Amino acid sequence: MTDSDNIIFDTASRIFADLSTPEVINEAEAGTWPEALWQAISESGLNLTWVPEENGGIGASMLDGFAVIKAAGAAAAPVPLVETLFAGWLLAQAGLQVSGETATVAIGELSLTDGKLSGSAMGVPYARNTKQIVALVETAGKAQVVQVATEQCELREQTNLAGEPADTITFNAVNVAQMGEPGNDLNGESVDAMGALIRCVQAAGALSTALELTIEYSMERVQFGRAIGKFQALQHSIAAFAGEVAAINAAADAAAEVVARAPSIDHEAWIEIATAKTRLEEAVNNGAAVAHQVHGAMGFTYEHRLHHLTRRLWSWRDEFGSDVIWARRLGEEVLSWGADELWPRITAVTDAR
Repeated sequence: MTDSDNIIFDTASRIFADLSTPEVINEAEAGTWPEALWQAISESGLNLTWVPEENGGIGASMLDGFAVIKAAGAAAAPVPLVETLFAGWLLAQAGLQVSGETATVAIGELSLTDGKLSGSAMGVPYARNTKQIVALVETAGKAQVVQVATEQCELREQTNLAGEPADTITFNAVNVAQMGEPGNDLNGESVDAMGALIRCVQAAGALSTALELTIEYSMERVQFGRAIGKFQALQHSIAAFAGEVAAINAAADAAAEVVARAPSIDHEAWIEIATAKTRLEEAVNNGAAVAHQVHGAMGFTYEHRLHHLTRRLWSWRDEFGSDVIWARRLGEEVLSWGADELWPRITAVTDAR
């Protein structure tokens, strides 16, 4: 992280430490909107991190935004901050204005006719808690970023494994509030890749916190006269967990840095994102398993923080495509290089950029 990233990350972390407590998260899962948390986020400008000043934002860097996303994941923040950042980024790509109100991105079978949006999207994060829905609509090879008011849409409320809203939205010729053509050859594949990277960065933050909780608990829990963290078998498991955390953080950070350097999600950025997304499931599966093995039943108690993190991890790992889908895509890409180009491409990826 740069000094700017650290400042943004520290600011976000302090807000989440104070206002994204287990009690607040449990209340949010029960349907209570965490007003104090969102107000603090809005007042700090964190929700506009990815939006240039000319579009109504604070003009921070892409890496600043990824730092906020990692902090939100580390705290299991029960608000659509990440979704609002994603929506703001998409609107800004089309040169549209961003208000900073709660927003989310819908991906589905959508169409535009005479300035009206039709179609449906499933599993839209936090839709019921947002003021705006943003989407990329592709028609006859032409992409348009559109924004509609959530209140004009039909919502069927659903939740994911973490208890977060993941609603189904139906657009019945909904009036478009804003519409613009994105630059940098942005398309549906790019938006899907950006969503996948966002979930990888969130998960990296959540796994880091889960590891901290696991180490702390292993040193506090006493069994047979000594802390369980002193037993060699448990030390090996926690060390393996630490390896998974390091791997997903490295993969997610590498992809984020490439995206931050490029004007768009180009082909090389896509490869980095595919690598991170392919690595995500293994990190989540192995890391969460160790965390709960160490904590035992304690990790699933209502008041404990661990399950807030692991249930989100289990939900996020499959969003924007499972590891199987991304591994197949990545494998097809690597095969297209040919045998002679395989090693040079792998070793030259960083330098080539």
